[in-house]
Amino acid sequence: MKNARKSWGVVAALLFALLLTTAFADDGLTRKHEKGRCAIRGHCGSDGFFGPQLPCPDNGLAEKPDAGLRKSLIDVCGDKWSDSDVCCNAEQLDALQSNLKRAEGIIAACPACKENFFNLFCTFTCSPDQSLFINVTDTKAKGTKLVVTELDYLVSSEYGSEFYNSCKDVKFGATNGHAMDFIGGGAKNFTQFLKFLGDKKFLGSPFQMNFPRPDTTKYPNMTPMNETVRSCNDTDETYRCACVDCAGSCPDLPELTESKQCYVGLLPCLSFAVIIVYSVFIGLLILAVSGHVAYQRHTKHKNERLRLLQDLDPSDDEDEGDMVHNIGMLDRPTKHYFLNTACDKAFSKLGYVCARFPIWTILISILVIVFMSLGWLRFAVETDPVRLWVAPNSAAAEEKAFFDSEFGPFFRAEQAFLVNDTGKDAPGPVLSYETLGWWFDVESRVQRLISFDSGVTLHDVCFRPVGDDCVIQSVTGYFQGDFSKVPQKWQSKIQDCADDPVSCLPTFQQPLDPKMIFGNWNKSVVDAEALIITWVVNNFAEGTAELQRAMDWEDSLKNLMIAVQDEAKDRGLRLSFMTEVSLEQELNKSTNTDAKIVVISYLIMFLYASLALGSTTLAVTSILQNPANALVRSKFMLGVVGILIVLMSVSASVGLFSAAGIKVTLIIAEVIPFLVLAVGVDNIFLIVHEFERVNVSHPECAVEERVGRALGRMGPSILLSATTETIAFALGAAVGMPAVRNFAAYAAGAVFINALLQVTMFTAVLALNQRRVQANRADCFPCARVRRADLGYMNGGIGHGVDEEGSLQRFIRKTYAPALLGKKAKIAIITIFLGFFAAGLGLFPKVELGLDQRIAIPSDSYLIQYFNDLYDYFDAGPPVYFVTRELNVTQREHQQELCARFATCEEASLANILEQERKRPEVSYIAASAANWLDDFFYWLKPSNEQCCVNGKVTCFEDRNPPWNFTLFGMPEGEEFISYLSRWIEAPTSADCALGGAAPYGNALVIDKERLTIPASHFRTSHTRLRSQSDYIAAYKAARRIASTISEHTSASVFAYSKFYIFFDQYISIVRLSGALIGSALAMILLVTTILLGSLQTGFIVTLSVAMTITDIIGTMALANVSLNAVSLVNLIISVGISVEFCAHIARAFTFPSRTVMERAPRNKFRARDARAWTALVNVGGSVFSGITITKLLGVCVLAFTRSKIFEIYYFRVWLALVVWAASHALIFLPVALSLFGGTGYVDPESDGGLEQDLRSRQYPALLNDEEYEDDSE
Repeated sequence: MKNARKSWGVVAALLFALLLTTAFADDGLTRKHEKGRCAIRGHCGSDGFFGPQLPCPDNGLAEKPDAGLRKSLIDVCGDKWSDSDVCCNAEQLDALQSNLKRAEGIIAACPACKENFFNLFCTFTCSPDQSLFINVTDTKAKGTKLVVTELDYLVSSEYGSEFYNSCKDVKFGATNGHAMDFIGGGAKNFTQFLKFLGDKKFLGSPFQMNFPRPDTTKYPNMTPMNETVRSCNDTDETYRCACVDCAGSCPDLPELTESKQCYVGLLPCLSFAVIIVYSVFIGLLILAVSGHVAYQRHTKHKNERLRLLQDLDPSDDEDEGDMVHNIGMLDRPTKHYFLNTACDKAFSKLGYVCARFPIWTILISILVIVFMSLGWLRFAVETDPVRLWVAPNSAAAEEKAFFDSEFGPFFRAEQAFLVNDTGKDAPGPVLSYETLGWWFDVESRVQRLISFDSGVTLHDVCFRPVGDDCVIQSVTGYFQGDFSKVPQKWQSKIQDCADDPVSCLPTFQQPLDPKMIFGNWNKSVVDAEALIITWVVNNFAEGTAELQRAMDWEDSLKNLMIAVQDEAKDRGLRLSFMTEVSLEQELNKSTNTDAKIVVISYLIMFLYASLALGSTTLAVTSILQNPANALVRSKFMLGVVGILIVLMSVSASVGLFSAAGIKVTLIIAEVIPFLVLAVGVDNIFLIVHEFERVNVSHPECAVEERVGRALGRMGPSILLSATTETIAFALGAAVGMPAVRNFAAYAAGAVFINALLQVTMFTAVLALNQRRVQANRADCFPCARVRRADLGYMNGGIGHGVDEEGSLQRFIRKTYAPALLGKKAKIAIITIFLGFFAAGLGLFPKVELGLDQRIAIPSDSYLIQYFNDLYDYFDAGPPVYFVTRELNVTQREHQQELCARFATCEEASLANILEQERKRPEVSYIAASAANWLDDFFYWLKPSNEQCCVNGKVTCFEDRNPPWNFTLFGMPEGEEFISYLSRWIEAPTSADCALGGAAPYGNALVIDKERLTIPASHFRTSHTRLRSQSDYIAAYKAARRIASTISEHTSASVFAYSKFYIFFDQYISIVRLSGALIGSALAMILLVTTILLGSLQTGFIVTLSVAMTITDIIGTMALANVSLNAVSLVNLIISVGISVEFCAHIARAFTFPSRTVMERAPRNKFRARDARAWTALVNVGGSVFSGITITKLLGVCVLAFTRSKIFEIYYFRVWLALVVWAASHALIFLPVALSLFGGTGYVDPESDGGLEQDLRSRQYPALLNDEEYEDDSE
């Protein structure tokens, strides 16, 4: 019994041991790790009804395959498997082949990447040494079998790193992105790459495959897989990848030779040089002044010693003073300038004739203006920015026209940003399940939206590259726009789709780049702070019914989005949006808003000018003694007529050039009246003031003679200013930019016509007004006679109080002019103004180029927030197309000039140059590889892509001789090329064949089947993120440079095109254009002033004053953040003209001084040029100040209240700077400069027998008031 029990005990122990062994063996985990042993083999079922097959755990020995399996293995994985045992069977190999072919369509362009990818999974599936690097860690029962659900795959760091490097730059042309985005989820290193490959996910690995780092402690009996790995720039040409897919295969780019802005430390070289030069000037000035003071002191002490030794008798002080004064008067001009004399006579005659026949003059003037204004019948306003800023014959305009004609107008984009930045902790994640549901509903409403006028929907106007589905770039595309497909674990689904966009194609079958639909995220797109939604709408030629329908739908979308903004606000979110029509509508809204401000500004200037002109002869004493005198002496109607003449000149100019087919621009409508008013009012003030002097000096003359004398004196001055301004503006008409050219033509015409009307029609009205005054008739009501007015006014216009100076005139004569022309004041003024000039020059490099769209629209526009969000959240740059023209790509040599992925492609081919530029985005601004339709077309023909080009059941190139190869030889040419290309361009993109051309390249090329050529094609890429105007300008310049480089290295005519280029073309030449226009204007000012003033010195000083004014305005632009663009360039041209107006009259009054005024210059104080400068200030300084400065200042200040940023920045700031700098240079710097360096003076023909001399001869001593002048010399 004991032995029996003992035997049963042994049996029980053996059975228990057997059960334990069986239990451990049946769990399927890998127990043995040694050469020649497997870890998995065959398929044992799936994880779901429709799920892919899962492998069986198998730790048995590797086996020799049969002949069929061997052949299949070699076909899939290569010749190295020709004599080895395997751990796989036929069904595994079939699944492997199917999966690898799917990946091959993405990575086949780079042989090294493909080889490494295939090797990784071939080794994993069939290696006879599986157990050395594969460890099954988890299994699951499936019926009577176990299936593997998780395993570890040990891959050496060397293999993993080189594998990743060989694939990281491979491009997937159809999406214009990186293959790594699809096969590796956008991995940034090899561990992320392997993790993405191994993670269990839909359309990915059916089981969890971990790639732990090799560790002998954790895996003591295992050896990491470390097969031969190929580099993308491998020395073996079989595996070497093209430059476009491998940075190591690219030749080094030559360094750019473009000159960069010079800096000395933080300062631009120009600023540094100006500081040095001005510092040296100040140093020399201090030395000179110190030396002069020391010399004066030495001379004074020496004279005092001599006087004490000689004991000279004192002279008669009064006689000595008279002698000095008389000597000073010997310096007055004695020569006549023939041209001025001729002009004086001509204008005197013109004034006499117009005053003699005032009614005829007025009627003829009105008839001429009416006739010229008939051109208003052809009046048209140009609002299209393209036709405003770009010359129609410029390269940019021609390129846009070519692109639109060959590929169709660029798409219209409607875009919205949904942002979570309204809370206390803003910004924060915008996504939530509830937000997703709501936004799905919003997009559904957009698709159902029916436009109000045309009754069209999104489906009627949207861009549909494939089938019947609209392109909508939105997170909803990951779920095909169906909210029912959003799972409860929506976060992981969205992240998976962002990692692998190909696995979540929207209905329009193009992968969604996460950068295009999410804004601002760090680790996960689920944490994005903004959703970006873009509806792509077809564009059409201007004026077509299709375009009108699209715009009508956009209007309806705008109304819907405004309502959705309130819904978003209720959810604690914020929505900003823009439709394609929004910008133009808001610009027009801005213009309508500005129109009120502009009209108010002009009304204030008109009212001031009329009142100021009407008060020129209204003395306070006269009004107090007899208020009725004011009714007669007022010139309010004369001022109104002067303003009407300004409006008439503008009307005539508009009519004339409208008849010539030159369209009006908003700049012209807003600026020309300001310009002509600035010029015209000053001339009117000068004519009226001079006429009043003649009324006093020659009261016995007939009215027409007095008008002739006044115009004879002021006419040459008006001629000087009008000629220089007209020529300066006319120069702008020679430039190609329509906005500047049209403005220049209208401005030159308006200024010239205004000057003609002033010397004709206005003088006629002036004569009529004087006859009214002499008849004691009331101003504004000439039919009414004012019987209580002083009778003295009826006889020549002389009455009580005429001798009274205005307070401004007295201030200039007694205080301002003497103080300004003092020696110390001159030194200080020259030093200060040269300092301003130096500062302006030094600030030139700080003036930026561009015109921010946010400035051009009203400050309360809904687009402001959209543009802010665009800069803050949109992480993608605008697309750019490199377009080839008339290149016969059916020929091999031209194919080699375009391709990149074949051995015989030119090293400097279009694709290779673009790829090399992409590698230096800091200078090229190219962010992505170009989508190369030619490469993708040839790969579509590749026989291994069995689902792509198929003739029946056979691939197109399966039995071709020579076969498809990387040398391009044997590829189709001529008619065959066109035949296959026509099939490819209609082939859809699918999971089985990702290389179909319909979706990505449907509008990328034009096929001419008759001529067997490609008239036009484009290669699409994108710019880096552009955040500022300077970025856009730099990107445009870089694209032009790249296109030029491609054209030089190939026989192709290539240009770069992006939608924004047309608006930035002006900045390529605007600095040079500005310099040429301003420089030419200054040269003409120098020429005209020299001729009309008879002195090169005086002409140079006037030109210098204008140049310094413009320099200071540009410096102010830098400080006031006013960038240089077409708008500011127009304002700079205006500044030149108005600066001349400020300076011309003072310069002429200096050159042809009034004798009577000059004789009254303070005794013992001013001689020669000083006396003439004093005379000029006293004579016309008041008119310049009241006629231009105050008038313009009042009008400009009103513009400060505009809602439009463009008016506040480009008009208010620039015009305020213009008024301040031009007035200060004309009234402060110019008189001082003329007193120091002015040229020869001449006798003014009209000054002989002037005011005081004539009064003396006519025995009117009461009006001389010599005491006033005597006081000036004290």
